[in-house]
Amino acid sequence: MISRRNIRVKVMQSLYALEAYAENPSGVQKELTTDLPALEKNGIKVLVEKIQRSSDLFALMLLYVSKVAQFSETSARQRASKYLPTQEDLEVNTKIAGNTFLWELLGNTTFLEKVKEDKLERFIDEEWVKKLYQSLIASEAYREYTAEQSRNTAAEKAIMQHIWRTEMLENEDFQEYVGDEWSGWEDDKEMVVMLIDNYFRSSKNVNFLQFISAEKREYAYSLLKTVLQKEEHLMELIRPKLKNWDAERVALIDMILLKMGLSELLYFPTIPTKVTINEYIEIAKNYSTPQSGQFVNGVLDNLLKELLNENKIRKIERTK
Repeated sequence: MISRRNIRVKVMQSLYALEAYAENPSGVQKELTTDLPALEKNGIKVLVEKIQRSSDLFALMLLYVSKVAQFSETSARQRASKYLPTQEDLEVNTKIAGNTFLWELLGNTTFLEKVKEDKLERFIDEEWVKKLYQSLIASEAYREYTAEQSRNTAAEKAIMQHIWRTEMLENEDFQEYVGDEWSGWEDDKEMVVMLIDNYFRSSKNVNFLQFISAEKREYAYSLLKTVLQKEEHLMELIRPKLKNWDAERVALIDMILLKMGLSELLYFPTIPTKVTINEYIEIAKNYSTPQSGQFVNGVLDNLLKELLNENKIRKIERTK
């Protein structure tokens, strides 16, 4: 489910966290290689936690979507139980509670197990479910959906996407609430949005309990460990390429991305060099400064040319 780019981002975030942890109370930066085994252990722990958090957020946001749709039945019961209900109170449209896309999600046993195992229900704020529902029923998209008597696959999916995209993602107050409740939401948001968009495109056979495959988990661990283990050698290669740049002044994320990219070029023979460079350019653009994409591209490209000339790049075609 999670892509290699997602994994690279999580490794980058974990290495960034380790750099922050490396500072002692006086603010003096310690050498990351002082205790390599402990550092690797801490790095893997941070990485696992970050992947788990992304997995939880992915499922939680879909759980919110489902709760908002299902709230129509709660609203109908509450309004019908008024002491003097109006005719409108007695005729609340609950079509969305039977939404076929919704029930496909709720029929996914791995989704239900994920929600139960990680106790995601405890993160649902019922007041926010109600607010999101009230915003939903006031929308033109909802009026058009309920006005149509029949059900069709496109419309069923579209109204659920509307809840996600418009009522949740574009609601600044809700986004602020999620950010307050989940530290680092902004770091995970782009990935979660991509995962949910992918889910809407193809929801069949999605396994919420297999957020990351064994192969990709091994890649993530190996990439993180390689950057830590080869730190000194990587910097020996990178420093000469920082013309007109003080290595200490290069943005921390940029330096981490350079070390990750160089690690892939040297020590991951099945990953094509073009893929590596393109991936780190995009990550730099999204997560660092406006100039970072061009900077990372220039340095990695120079490193690649030099390493190719010295016959130090060994790539093999991946077997299927």
